[in-house]
Amino acid sequence: MQQFFKHHKIALISGLCILLFCHVQCSDGFLDKQPLSLDQTALANKKGVNAILIGAYSLLEGRGAGGSYENTTSNWSFGSIRGGDAHKGADPSSQPDINNIERYESNPTDNYYLGKWRTIYEGVVRANNTLKVLRLVQDMTEDEKKNVTAQARFLRAFYHFEAKKLWNNVPYLSDSLTDLNPKIPNNRDIWPDIVADLQFAADNLPETQDMIGRVNKWAATAFLAKAYMYQRKFAEAKPLIEAVLTNGKNSRGVKYQLNSCFQDNFNPATKNSPEAILEAQTSVNDGASGANGNSDVLNYPYTGGPGKCCGTFQPSQDLVNSYKTDVNGLPLINYSAEDVKNDEGIPSDQPFTPYTGQLDPRVDWTVGRRGIPYLDWGPHPGAAWIRNQAYAGPYSPKKNVYYKEQQGKFSDASSPTAVANNIKLLRLAEVILWAAECEAEIGDPDKARTYVNQLRTRARNGCYVQQPDGTPAADYYVDIYQTPWTSRTDALKAIRFENKLELAMEGHRFIDLVRWGIADTELNAYLAKESIKRVYLKGATFTKNEDEYYPIPQTEIQNSYVNGQATLQQNPGYK
Repeated sequence: MQQFFKHHKIALISGLCILLFCHVQCSDGFLDKQPLSLDQTALANKKGVNAILIGAYSLLEGRGAGGSYENTTSNWSFGSIRGGDAHKGADPSSQPDINNIERYESNPTDNYYLGKWRTIYEGVVRANNTLKVLRLVQDMTEDEKKNVTAQARFLRAFYHFEAKKLWNNVPYLSDSLTDLNPKIPNNRDIWPDIVADLQFAADNLPETQDMIGRVNKWAATAFLAKAYMYQRKFAEAKPLIEAVLTNGKNSRGVKYQLNSCFQDNFNPATKNSPEAILEAQTSVNDGASGANGNSDVLNYPYTGGPGKCCGTFQPSQDLVNSYKTDVNGLPLINYSAEDVKNDEGIPSDQPFTPYTGQLDPRVDWTVGRRGIPYLDWGPHPGAAWIRNQAYAGPYSPKKNVYYKEQQGKFSDASSPTAVANNIKLLRLAEVILWAAECEAEIGDPDKARTYVNQLRTRARNGCYVQQPDGTPAADYYVDIYQTPWTSRTDALKAIRFENKLELAMEGHRFIDLVRWGIADTELNAYLAKESIKRVYLKGATFTKNEDEYYPIPQTEIQNSYVNGQATLQQNPGYK
């Protein structure tokens, strides 16, 4: 089978076509540009419609609408930084729009919101254009048309889902729109539209596809379950989740299963693994000067090691503390009472001994900390790789980083922070956590324990970060929950904490806290502790019902006026 997106040349051709008749232009407002004329019949053939479809797929990675950092579907700023996994990092002047995201002081004029919004809706329009042109195609079988239709409707659902979880009140764009400059209001709930698209995709996609990266029946089923989880419709989600866990296969026909090594989820050499349900495909060294690589190009240690730029996206002390374990190898209940020892304020040429207490081994596949091997780049040197320790702390991101031996192969030769490390849009571990959540909410709390224990067993039995002599790099000790769970409340608490440990730095934390309805208590408790260390967080507070969703970009509201009235209404709490 071919590697989907191994090279993006077809996508580039598609992009040219789309720009000719797309309803969205990057330099203007949302749906505010008249399309240039083009006879769509020129693309109304199997080759043409697949080129447009690949253009719709290309925005799964998030590089579009004239930007990159803010657009990425990894949601490193919108999900992880705002959720307390990490700080913006670098120094105060770098990427200043993220300062407001991190302090819950969002401004509708911030560029990060505008870039993300435009990329999402460009993806929607590309999916709709696929459907529109497909109606004119004569050289495809009905099964081929059904496959393309289902893929396009899945992508349309995915992009709307991205908008829904960040802004909540968003417009839905269907392929039935004929107005060349539509002004669609955001005054109704679009969950039914998202669910309808995902249901169609789940019902009509094949189990296997001819290219890696194309969505199949099981990926669509998993996202349908996710849509129900976000609506707290556990009875609808549960059978779908169980079907994915029992029968789900990737597009190559390989059954989903957890990787034995946690790190294999983040190693460029093992991308599209059996644990991957959907990944945004990336490539480098293909003549595109890094443009097809992962767009998280800021998130590397500063000046040294891989990338040699830019010191952004630094894990928080709270996150590191969360990996402490008790005498039974379980999460330490009062994990924040004492910090895991770090080297803040200690120059790299001065002695430092890392923390000697017990830790869940996932910490050192997630966080770069001094004295611990940073993949195969040698021990993390501490301050020498940190742009400003006093500002954002002593830690570096790790899940997005490539190995030294992969330099020039999985990293772009001309742009070393552009990497062929796919963005993990959904992996099996997250579905297992949904299964546990469903059991805790409407089923058997003790069955929820068995699901959580699958992830803890992998952490216990899998690979540990090792020193050059083969010994564990720290005192790693993690074990499963042995005592039966009988309480819904206790089960949910354990599941949510496992979610934090397993999915840290993957763009989920804030969004999950909101969907659980606990963002205010969790984040204000986080701020009370973390602001002592990171002084720029002092005075920051999270307000329920106001800070749970982001502001609609002001530019898009201004461009939505019809007869003196804006069709897009701002979210509560913003002006």
